[in-house]
Amino acid sequence: MKLTALYFPILLLFLPAPVAADSGSGNLTEQEKAIIFKAASGETTDAFEGHFTVPENRANPDSRTLTLRYVRFPATGNKPGSPIIYLAGGPGGSGIRTARVRRFALFMAMREFGDVIALDQRGTGASTYMTKCSSSQTSGGTDLVSDEDYRKRQVEALRECLAFWIDKGIDVRGYNTVENVADLQDLRQHLGASQLTLWGISYGSHLALAAAKQMGGEIDKIVIASAEGLDQTIKLPARTDRYFDRVQQAIDRQPKAKTEIPDIKALMRRVHTKLEQAPVMIQYLDKEGVERKYLWQRRDMQSAASGLISDPMPLSLLLQLYREADQGQYELLQRIAPRMLGRDDQIAFWPMSVLMDIASGTGADRRTLIRRQARTSLLATYLNQPMELEDVESALVLGEDFRKQPVSDIPLLLLSGTLDGRTYIESQHEAVRGFANRQQVTVKDAGHNLFMSPPEVTLTIQEFMRGKNVDGRVIISELPDLMTAGNRLLQQR
Repeated sequence: MKLTALYFPILLLFLPAPVAADSGSGNLTEQEKAIIFKAASGETTDAFEGHFTVPENRANPDSRTLTLRYVRFPATGNKPGSPIIYLAGGPGGSGIRTARVRRFALFMAMREFGDVIALDQRGTGASTYMTKCSSSQTSGGTDLVSDEDYRKRQVEALRECLAFWIDKGIDVRGYNTVENVADLQDLRQHLGASQLTLWGISYGSHLALAAAKQMGGEIDKIVIASAEGLDQTIKLPARTDRYFDRVQQAIDRQPKAKTEIPDIKALMRRVHTKLEQAPVMIQYLDKEGVERKYLWQRRDMQSAASGLISDPMPLSLLLQLYREADQGQYELLQRIAPRMLGRDDQIAFWPMSVLMDIASGTGADRRTLIRRQARTSLLATYLNQPMELEDVESALVLGEDFRKQPVSDIPLLLLSGTLDGRTYIESQHEAVRGFANRQQVTVKDAGHNLFMSPPEVTLTIQEFMRGKNVDGRVIISELPDLMTAGNRLLQQR
């Protein structure tokens, strides 16, 4: 059964001369219509629903056309600047859904500085739909499957899915970050703007960094959180281990948690060893109420951990999961199994997600380093999709030039959480070191999804957008009770 995350990261550029504001009106472009946008909270606001078209693969003169959709929230400030484009994470996240469900208040706050565009990138959300592929390969179910066999099944599944998508008329060579940046260039022209401000998180930061290289003077400012560098799609296992050192420091500040988990790394290694020696057959009811069985192996525990370390709330669930497993108890695992395991054990891929990550690729030296570190690290390579997927079709992978760090004078704000288990704080700082006008803000005890929590994050972004210096600021986020917060997460979901 396929594990899924429980809790959903060339050119020398010069600072462009100031330009007159070319955004901020309520005027409709030719492909827009006025709407009342309703957030999940029930709040509403006037907005415009728009679309524009792009080639699926600009290298193919016979490429089909994609329709990309967005919602534009008109500026509210007296001196609006360049349009602010929200770049969702994933890859595969929907900007429109993010505005509706998770960050409506922040979208509204950003309108002070210009029109705010909730964009659905190619292959996501309301933009041209791409079909999920379920292969004939299985991940094991109740069978014992070695790590090597598991990787081979993933590779064979991708081969099947590439053929499936091609048969559906999808040009799989068109789903990479270079094409995504070209879409932003087309969006800028569609909006009639001379520059864009890019605002993104996780994969959205990856896209923004690539845009800084390709678009240069067409970028006004960049605001990113939980940054993923252009050569950081596959994370370094040793940095995952250092992340757990920071987790232990957080645990040690809570007496009850410190008593129950005095050494998180030792606990995890004990559980991995037990499951390696004796995998556990669990029984659970899936979302349809059907009773199922699954052989829970050491690899499954590592994969579960990889999906639960994004933020402190799911991290709490992970700590409970390991503590119980160390005691030979799996009741919590049975409770959360329906959320982590699919209804069948077929290996499946969403095309946007897997193709974008494959395209960004991993250089030979980094791949060697990852494999060496994975031999002794806590989660091996299970934080990522298998690097071997990049070898299925080499024409899909972008070259080394793409993965070179951007060098730029574009003003950039980076916000990083110290308990981000997806994009590590030291890696984030490396990703932006080529920006001469960067400002870096640390959010202590925050995780990957740090926008709007705490409220000082929004205030800091607003100060940066007003031209103030926030570099070096440390914002304190409230650390939840690491032994109980995960239970609230289960109740919420």
